Parts: sequence; C-alpha cells; structure tokens
Amino acid sequence: MKRLEWLAKILFAVMMAALCWRPGRRARALARLQGGKKRVLLVRVDNRVGEALLTTPLIDLLSGAGHEVHVLTHPRVRRVLEGHPHVTKLWDYRPRREVLSALRAERFDVVVNCGNWDVESVTSAVVARLAGGPSVVLGPANFPSGWLMDVPVVPVSGTRSEAAQRTHLASPLVTSPAPVRMSFRPTVPFEVVPAPYAVVNPGGRLGFRRVVPERFAEAAAALLERGVTPVVTWGPGEEALVDAVCAKCPGAVRAPATSLDQLASLMRGARVTVCNNTGPMHLAVAVGCPTLALFLHMEVERWGHPYAPHHMLDLTGAADPSAAVREAVKVMTRG
Repeated sequence: MKRLEWLAKILFAVMMAALCWRPGRRARALARLQGGKKRVLLVRVDNRVGEALLTTPLIDLLSGAGHEVHVLTHPRVRRVLEGHPHVTKLWDYRPRREVLSALRAERFDVVVNCGNWDVESVTSAVVARLAGGPSVVLGPANFPSGWLMDVPVVPVSGTRSEAAQRTHLASPLVTSPAPVRMSFRPTVPFEVVPAPYAVVNPGGRLGFRRVVPERFAEAAAALLERGVTPVVTWGPGEEALVDAVCAKCPGAVRAPATSLDQLASLMRGARVTVCNNTGPMHLAVAVGCPTLALFLHMEVERWGHPYAPHHMLDLTGAADPSAAVREAVKVMTRG
C-alpha cells in the first residue's frame, strides 16, 4: 500500500507540473526576485521538532536581509517557532481548501518549499505550489518536486549538512553565510538544581537510533566525577528511560516534566547537554549549550552539528562505546 501511495503522489505531482508549465517561467521568476524586500512564506509541514529548528537558519537569513518571513507549519510544532523574533506570522497547515485559499490571498512575493533536498517530498512541493498562486516558488530540484518549482534549487556542493542545504534553498534570493547556525526564542529562567549541572536526555522519537540508557548512565556518572550534577530530562512516554538512567546512576537528578521553553531554559544554563540525535539535540545547539550528541545508525555529517563547542559522537560499531562516552564527557567538562 505504501508503494502504491508513493506512486500516486508521483503521478499527481507530474500531472500538476504539466498543468502549471509555462514557457520562460524560470527566467521571469528569477527577474522577479531581483531588488527590493520580499514577503516570503516558508513551507515545512511535517510534525517534527528538530525539522522546525533546522529551518531557523533560513528564517534568520531572510529576516536579516530585510525580508518579511511567514512560516506554514504543522500545528503540532507551532510551539517550536511561536514567538521567534524573526517570524512575522505562523500559519497552521491543514489539508483544506480554505487554508490554501487564505495563503494565496496573501500574495506572497516568494514561497520556499523547505522539503527534502536529496529525495522527493511531494506533499511539501504540492502545498508550496498551491499556496503560492502567483508567487515565485523555490524548492529542491529533485524529481518530481522540482518540476513544480518556478526555480528549482540544486544542492550546494561540498556539504551534506541538513541545516546548510535547507538554508541554501533561498540562494536565488539571498546568499547563505557560513557557518549556518540555528536559533530559538528567548526564555525565562527555569532552575532544577544549582549550577554546575548538565542536561542528560536519553529519549528519542525512533528507537533504532536511540542509544541504550546504560550509555547515558555512564555519561551521568562521568559528570558526577567532574563535579557536575546530571539532570535527566524526558518527554511523554519516556519515563522508563529516565528510571533506567537514574537506577544505574543514583546521583542523577530526575527532572520534572518540562515544557519546550523550560527545557530550553535548562539547556541554556547547563554546562553541557548529553543526548541522542533527536529534537532535543537541535534545541540544545540552537540555545548555545555545548552539546554531546550520541549518534547511532544515522549520518553525522547530515544531521549533526560538528563544530565547537559541540561534539557529535558516532557510536555505530564503536569497539568500546562506554569508554568513548566517558572520555567525551571528560573532554567537554574540562576547565
């Protein structure tokens, strides 16, 4: 059934592209991008916290260039971007005609499809095309999504970084800086224990890329040895993971249930955050907390943030993952 659904989406995208085709469309679109400040709509309609945070470099880039930035996002991740200082308005995506009609009525100058750059993301491409109306629509050049774009954007060479590639989608309008950095709104202080402390977050959406709780307990023990109190945070349904870490490291402190803003505030005050490759990793990096991210079965270059003060540790196939984790904690808590 999944295969048939995928084929149906591909055929639908090809049919839409044929209906929308006009000779000279790209040249006219590029001309319309020249000069002046634009009203821009970014389209990212999945419900993942990390994906929303990975869009913030693009938001900051466009706003910094003087453009007015709107974002169409899944209602479940509105909490990630709401209150962002560089977002003029958030729009909740629902697959309804009235939503797309309201967006077309806004007559944005530019719509950016922030879908996947390496494989097709048909839903995102179709939504961007329908929401854009007369707007110039930018997006990944992959098949068949690129056929729906006025200006399909080929991936930037020399990097597979998701944040960099997503920011590059606006390159026909504005030049991306290097390095690319994420951001998050200001938060009020939220204290659990006195400093110095570290955030240890053993959770993650997908089990196959989640490091076992024992590694986080070892990280917590190494933090205690360095005089840093490990505060173990968790999300809905992750109580058993926290129990496992605290049971193996009695000195660890179990955090109360936290909102996204409270978690961000905790991270802002932390000496380091230790986590899986998941939404909290992107949040920790976005708020500027030194982050030790433990990777398993995922591409570090694409999804990680391998620049100081962060450290991305790939444990896939590691000969001694326990020693690797403890040594990384020691290095990140020196001084």
